[in-house]
Amino acid sequence: MTTDILFERRGAAGLVTLNRPRALNALTHAMVRALAAQLADWARDDAVSRVIVTAEGERAFCAGGDIRALYDLGRAGRQDEQLAFFREEYTLNTAIKRFPKPYIALIDGLVMGGGVGISIHGSHRVAGERYAFAMPEVGIGFFPDVGATYALPQMAGEIGTFCAVTGERLSTADAVAAGAATHHVRSARFPDLREALCGTVPPDAVIAAFAEPREAGPVMQRRAVIDRLFAPARIEDILAALDAEAASGSADAGWAAGIATTMRTKSPTSLKIAREQMRRGRTLSFEDCMQTEFRIVSRIVYGSEFYEGIRAVIIDKDNKPDWRPAALAEIGETEIARYFAPLEGEELDLT
Repeated sequence: MTTDILFERRGAAGLVTLNRPRALNALTHAMVRALAAQLADWARDDAVSRVIVTAEGERAFCAGGDIRALYDLGRAGRQDEQLAFFREEYTLNTAIKRFPKPYIALIDGLVMGGGVGISIHGSHRVAGERYAFAMPEVGIGFFPDVGATYALPQMAGEIGTFCAVTGERLSTADAVAAGAATHHVRSARFPDLREALCGTVPPDAVIAAFAEPREAGPVMQRRAVIDRLFAPARIEDILAALDAEAASGSADAGWAAGIATTMRTKSPTSLKIAREQMRRGRTLSFEDCMQTEFRIVSRIVYGSEFYEGIRAVIIDKDNKPDWRPAALAEIGETEIARYFAPLEGEELDLT
């Protein structure tokens, strides 16, 4: 058992509370296991008609997985333990996607990486005004996982591709408009909403009574230009389109220049993997997307990019990763295809 995640039966609801506020509620392996086991119990419990997921602290719902722990395992040559974590995390993401009852995440503050995985696949994602969504993995030599291969292409237009290859954040308004969140409720009303959801009134009706509209956010205000600039199938062509926009003198020129500069700080390998994920994810089933991600991570953990990214951002904090290869031109299609190929060993089994 772990006190990092708490479970309670309250009325008709199973209540989950992420309880690592000092660590921004980052997911540990023990938390993943505990949540998976509890959801399996509640799925069979006729007295539980819905699950509500909340978090302690105001800064973050869940800022991702415990990447420092994963880094330490990899540096110690314990990739089998790393992959055990990812296998169980991806199985949990799938259980949430398949959960037979309403699964309601009340999200305020940062929601990134693993936090996205335990919220975005549920039936209801309620965002407070402190909500900030991001999948910043390309900046640490990793890739958008936890079901992002499926969820991001489901977003409006090319917003998912934009998120995957830039790591930029979506505000509450952007998330609701793009589809990352389903509703907006003011943060101050979250405690009352949670209590109301513990009753027997259908969740849709309860949330509708609390929900409020939001104006379009800064990302969705640029929906047309994002759809145009992030449509190309190759990262090189996306950057070329951004550079052309930056040189055009248009109203979006400064923004495009900034985004291009940001992208050029990311791992070239991760950028190409993420773009290919978005392309494939448009036509794959959820289960196939999760299997694809396990294939990718099974190669990533034996490479160097992830460890160099964590070193630069988390360990040394110099923010000067030495990416290898350092240039997009050095990475061919064959090399990227290798990350997506079937495994010689055990695949992710979601049956």
